Amino acid sequence: MLPPSCVKTIVWSALPASPLTLTFKVHAPERRTIVTLQHSFKKSRVARFLGTLLAFISVGGVLGSPALCQAPANEKTTDAMRLMSNSFQSLVKRVSPSVVEVLVTGYGSASDEDGHGDTAVGRERSLGSGFIIESDGYIVTNYHVVRGADRVRVVLTPPVVESSQPTALLKSHGRILPARIIGFNKLIDIAILKVEATGLPTLPLARYNQIEKGQVVLAFGSPEGLENSVSFGLVSSVLRQPNVDEPMVYIQTDAAINPGNSGGPLVDAEGNVVGIDTFIYTQSGGNEGIGFAIPSGIVRYAYEQIRKYGRVRRRTIGAELQSLTPDLAQGLGLATEVGVIVSDVYPGSQAEHAGLKIEDVIIGIDGFPVDNLPLFALSLYLLNTGNSAKLQVLRGDKKLDLNVPIYEPHNEPSRLADMADPKKDLIPRLGIVGITVTPEVAELLDDLRIPTGVVVASTVANRLAVDSGLLEGDVIHALNRILITSVDNLRAEFSKLKPGDGTAMQVERNGKLTYVTFEME
Repeated sequence: MLPPSCVKTIVWSALPASPLTLTFKVHAPERRTIVTLQHSFKKSRVARFLGTLLAFISVGGVLGSPALCQAPANEKTTDAMRLMSNSFQSLVKRVSPSVVEVLVTGYGSASDEDGHGDTAVGRERSLGSGFIIESDGYIVTNYHVVRGADRVRVVLTPPVVESSQPTALLKSHGRILPARIIGFNKLIDIAILKVEATGLPTLPLARYNQIEKGQVVLAFGSPEGLENSVSFGLVSSVLRQPNVDEPMVYIQTDAAINPGNSGGPLVDAEGNVVGIDTFIYTQSGGNEGIGFAIPSGIVRYAYEQIRKYGRVRRRTIGAELQSLTPDLAQGLGLATEVGVIVSDVYPGSQAEHAGLKIEDVIIGIDGFPVDNLPLFALSLYLLNTGNSAKLQVLRGDKKLDLNVPIYEPHNEPSRLADMADPKKDLIPRLGIVGITVTPEVAELLDDLRIPTGVVVASTVANRLAVDSGLLEGDVIHALNRILITSVDNLRAEFSKLKPGDGTAMQVERNGKLTYVTFEME
C-alpha cells in the first residue's frame, strides 16, 4: 500500500482545478428520444492528454518507489497538466461564443412542477440558456425556458479577443437581440428561436451512437444568471428513462448543472453538442451530480421537423399498445413477459390491413428490440423516418414480420396547446389565452357542435380578470347573443362591456352546450 503522502501527491497532481459551476434550469423531466448514427471514432487533444496523464500517473506515480512519491511533482507531470489545461481553455474559447443567454418575460404556469396542478398562469420573468445551431440566427433551447413567453430576448456572447480574459470581460458587452419562437415541442422540451443576425458562430450536433459512458463533457449555460459559465464532468449514462410511462430518454451527467442552465449545450471534447441540459435530480434545489440532457439525436430530429413543418409531427400505426407486464402475460397465457402488447386495432385502419391483431406482442421495430411502450414510441420517431415500419411480432408460438404503415393522426387534441400564442391571443380581463376555431383546429376537436368560436387554451392568473368560470378546453361560441368567430372578435366584443353589465356566454364544454354568466367588475 502506498504511504499517505504518496497518495496525496498523486491525487493533487492528477486532478484539474475545480470547475466553474455550470448553468441549468430545474424543471420537471421531459423525455427524449434515441438516435442511432454512424460511428466515427476520433480522439481529441483533450482525450489524448487525459490518456497520457493517467498512463503517466499509473506507471510513474503508482509503480515508482516511495522515495519518488515523496518528492515534488516532476516536470513531466506539470507539463501534462499544463497541456491538458490549455486544451480545455482552447475548447471553451471555441464553444463559448455560440452559447447564448435567453431572457424571457411572459406568463408562466402556476401549477406544480410535475404538471399536475391547475392551468392558471401568472406574469413572470425568467432566464435560461441556448446555443446557436445555424449562423443565420437559429437557436436551440428548452421549451420550458420560453413557455408562456410574451417577449424573448437573446444575449449573444462576444468573442474573447484580448489576451487577458478578465480584461476582455470588463470591456465587452454581449449584444441583446429580440427573438421569436418559430416552433416547439412540449414532450421533447425543445424550442427553436430566431434572431435577425448573420455570420454567427455555431455548434455542431454530435452523433448519438458515438457517445460513451465515461466520456468527458463540458456543460455551458447561465446558472443562477451567471452567464456563460462552464463546468466539467463525465457521461454517467448514455441512456436513462426517468419515467417509464413517457417515451423520453436522456443522457445522464455529473457535470454541474443548476437552475438557469436549461437549454445550454453539453459538449464533448471536440466541441460537438451531445445534449441539451434539461433537468436535474436534487433534494437541495441545486446540483448534486445527477443531471440530464436531451440526446443530440433527438435534438436533431426535432430541429429538422420544426424547421420543415413548424412542429414535431406525431406518428402512429393505428393501434392501441401497452407495455407487457408479468401479470398481464400470465393472465393471457403468453409465452413472453417482455414486449409491447396490442390492446386494440382501429377498425379499418392501416394496421388492420397490414395484419396486426389484438394480443400480438411487438418485440422489435426495424430490428431494434423494444421491451416497453416508451421505447417503442422512441424508436418509431428516431429510428424510422419512413412511411412504414417492419414490426417483429409474437403471435402465440409464431414469430412474424409485419410491414405496418406509419401516419400522422388527424384528430390530435394535444396539438391544440402548440397553437396557443400568449402574446397575441391573450385576453387579460377575461383571463384566458384563446385559439380561433379554424378548419384545422376543428379537426382536432371531437364532434364540435358549432364550427366557429374560440377555444380556451389556458386560463390566466390576473387580479384584474373577471371571475368568468371558463375552463381550459371550453369553446366560446357567443357573447351576449353575438356570434364569436375569432380571438380578435371576442376581444373587441368583451371590451364593449361596462362595469356592472351582466354577461352570458354560450360555451361548448365536453360536447354539450351551456351558458356561462358573470358580472363585469
